[in-house]
Amino acid sequence: MKLIPHRLLFVSMSDTAGGAENILCMVASVTDSPLVFLKHIYNSRLQIPKFLKVKYLTNGSMLLGFFKLVKALYPYRKDYTIISTHPYLNSYLGLLKRVGYIKSNLIVRECTSVFTRYTGIKKLTYQIAYRLGYPAVNLIICQTEIMRSQLLEENKFIPMNKALTKENPIDLNHILKKAEEPLNDSNHNSDFICSAGRLIAEKGFSILIRAFVNIAQQHNNLKLLILGEGKERNNLNSLIKETGLEGRVILMGHVDNPIPYFKKAKLCVVSSIKEGFPNVLLEMMAVSSSSVISTLCAGGIEDIPSIVKVKVNDAIALAAAMDSVLHSYSKDNDVKYYFKRRTPKNYIDSILKEADKLHS
Repeated sequence: MKLIPHRLLFVSMSDTAGGAENILCMVASVTDSPLVFLKHIYNSRLQIPKFLKVKYLTNGSMLLGFFKLVKALYPYRKDYTIISTHPYLNSYLGLLKRVGYIKSNLIVRECTSVFTRYTGIKKLTYQIAYRLGYPAVNLIICQTEIMRSQLLEENKFIPMNKALTKENPIDLNHILKKAEEPLNDSNHNSDFICSAGRLIAEKGFSILIRAFVNIAQQHNNLKLLILGEGKERNNLNSLIKETGLEGRVILMGHVDNPIPYFKKAKLCVVSSIKEGFPNVLLEMMAVSSSSVISTLCAGGIEDIPSIVKVKVNDAIALAAAMDSVLHSYSKDNDVKYYFKRRTPKNYIDSILKEADKLHS
């Protein structure tokens, strides 16, 4: 069956302001395609363009959203290309296609490496879900080659030609526009290092704080701002007190637009231990390319130009890299070519072209 590029439907679990949801919104916007969320999150901070046709299936439980999805998909059962993200949703759509309810093409995106991230019962549920739904999927998009290799290794039934590695898109013009918004926060009047993400263990903020201990001793007026909220806040606050960094390390909470902070920072840091791919790294690079450090927390980072890379979970190595970059501080930004191939339009065009090859 031939794909019809302009008849697309995007489906996501919820409108949580996460990396996967932002990417779907970005690509739905550039193709002017409808977007379905199984669940609407109260006070969601996901920025959805007003012109997009968006449907929310429930404000209640996610399970109810899955039930309602069957009816919501009826107009898109045939002659569409359905694109989704999140493994359980991908598997559910694959199962609907496998039993014949969905006859449209199905393209799914892997948002993380679930088979290395989880263990025990949680991993088993993913293994079952993949086995039930993924045989009917037409094309699987992986963010990195490592993610693709792990997917194929854990799911021998998936043909190699159905798994495509495609770097996450980034809208450089949109980011540069957001970078110009003013900061109304007293902390920005000081020199600071900036990091951002959910306050969860996988983001490695405890490692970053420990690395900052040495930096703080050498740079008396330098602060560390961590943008984001999450369940590790209390533990991180305890660590800040333990290391004597009160007033020097600031947990900023959720920030609607972190880009101006990245632009103003002396240095931006991604300290994650494990990621599918940290989209925040691309945002940092867009406005502060030669003052960015990232751990090797995901495949593909080792090939990124103009940033400093360090191994994960190593506070000493991270501190050394931070000190080196601070002493050779520069704002020379020359990554436009790198971003050119990652535009949302190029991203979706290349995916649809590859899907067409499979069905020609």
